[in-house]
Amino acid sequence: MLEDPAFPFRVPPVDEEGAAEWRSRLFEIPRSSVVRLLVMLATKEMNVPRHIGFPERRDGMERHAAAILSRFPEGSAFFTNTRHGGENPDFYERVSGCWPMSQYSWDFGLLAVSDEEVGLIWSFDAS
Repeated sequence: MLEDPAFPFRVPPVDEEGAAEWRSRLFEIPRSSVVRLLVMLATKEMNVPRHIGFPERRDGMERHAAAILSRFPEGSAFFTNTRHGGENPDFYERVSGCWPMSQYSWDFGLLAVSDEEVGLIWSFDAS
């Protein structure tokens, strides 16, 4: 594993067909869904409804997520590897599927892209 510089991610393909397939696993989400996605990524089992103590911790978790989001100005693009909830996904609802981008059978994350930087925030089930 240490020899693989992409670990735990799979190495993206370099051919056009493979790159198109890789891109097809990412879905653009609106800025309005990003805070909830970041909060979900910080919960156990990536399942907000089952996260113990969430109602008491919600405000603080949302403030931390908003601080991360603030790094990316209006006009940034956001992607995730699940097609959850259509055009305005609510990541406080249980997410039941993803297209893994890693060597694990389940992973879930956010790819944030601005003119200045790229952010990759990911959670893995390495069980």
